[in-house]
Amino acid sequence: MKILIYGAGALGQAIGCMLAADGHQVDLVLRPRFIAALETAGLEVTGIFGEYRVAADRLGLLQEIQGRDGSGYESILLTTKSYDTDAALTDIATLAACNCPVVSLQNGCGNLEKLAQRFGPTRSLAARVITGFEIARPGAVRITVSADAVHVGGCVRGEIPAAARQLAAALAHAGIPCVAVEDIYQSLFAKLLYNCALNPLGAILGVHYGALAESGETRAVMDKVIEETFAVIKAMGGTTPWSEVAQYKRLFYEQLVPSTNHHRPSMLQDLENKKPTEVEAMVGYVVAQGQKYKVATPYCEVLAALVRFKEQQTPR
Repeated sequence: MKILIYGAGALGQAIGCMLAADGHQVDLVLRPRFIAALETAGLEVTGIFGEYRVAADRLGLLQEIQGRDGSGYESILLTTKSYDTDAALTDIATLAACNCPVVSLQNGCGNLEKLAQRFGPTRSLAARVITGFEIARPGAVRITVSADAVHVGGCVRGEIPAAARQLAAALAHAGIPCVAVEDIYQSLFAKLLYNCALNPLGAILGVHYGALAESGETRAVMDKVIEETFAVIKAMGGTTPWSEVAQYKRLFYEQLVPSTNHHRPSMLQDLENKKPTEVEAMVGYVVAQGQKYKVATPYCEVLAALVRFKEQQTPR
């Protein structure tokens, strides 16, 4: 396959390296500081899925794509932060003669709806990723933890688009556990539960996931966030793999948190790097949907407000 990965940070570079190592033609749209490093030393991935390396000449390294010929791409993977979705879609829309699927691999909820509005439901896919990626140094990405395989699916519940099957097979063959699913919204809502419980609180307190589960005080807060998020998803008409919130809590504390115990929240890393966070696509999303569907979300509101405060206090 010929694949464009737009917004290639840690996640995009790792996937790009592994796909290229497996023989796919990969173009990366990434920041100039990364381009310089990759042009010199190529790209490598280490960690729980093994070791992969590709030379610079095996990758297309692009700073911008506006107006380029997009006719050869078979898939575009969107790996930007959620707050950059609108600008990214506007840029991708300028690709000439490009009609391939666009796949959101981003955090939070609401991104697939934006894709469908811009490109139509048949071209719009999403993937749920619950895996930790860190840039060890420019040109080197480390995969640290994974709670589950990547899920890929389309806009219509109950159907698996051929493009989703093709991408899932390519990622799995390249070494990234991945399956195509009939209801990607369910998978995204499941991740929303996980992210809302851990990411904002970990960012505010400056701790890794495991530390949050070790304290009775923080567990009580996470319980309330999970309950609010679960209620909002239900009010929206969405589903999760769990019929009752208690089922999810057991899985969360007994399996999901232990499997990502030492992972540091992406929101915390963003604050440390003086970047905006994805708070609006996580607890901010829950608050907005709660207001729309008349569901009280006081704990999510407080966490969202505190993360916004920390963003404002971080000089950029």
